[in-house]
Amino acid sequence: MKILDITGAILTLIGSIFIFLGALGVLRMPDVYNRIQTGTKASTLGTMLTLTGIGMIHPGWFGKIAILIIFIAITNPVSSHVLARAAHFINIPLTSKTVVDKLRESKIEEMENALKLEEEQKNDF
Repeated sequence: MKILDITGAILTLIGSIFIFLGALGVLRMPDVYNRIQTGTKASTLGTMLTLTGIGMIHPGWFGKIAILIIFIAITNPVSSHVLARAAHFINIPLTSKTVVDKLRESKIEEMENALKLEEEQKNDF
């Protein structure tokens, strides 16, 4: 076996382990937001490592695999962000252990600023 094949096999194995740990994290996390984060981070890294390993084993495929890795690097975080925002928007509750909810705080701040602006506009007339 060539060194490239061994390195590719090791990267593929490590990627598979990350994907497994991500799936395990999805089962163990207490709320939707933590599950989304766990699944996305682990699956993104795991898939990238697995694809890189396959690209090392089959060097002729590496161009196509590089495109797949770029696509995954862009779409996985964006899709998880959209899912988390949608879950927050429809008021899916956070776990009781959550200490800070920055999105809710920013919404309250926005509403207060909008009310202040509305009052100022009324006073100007």
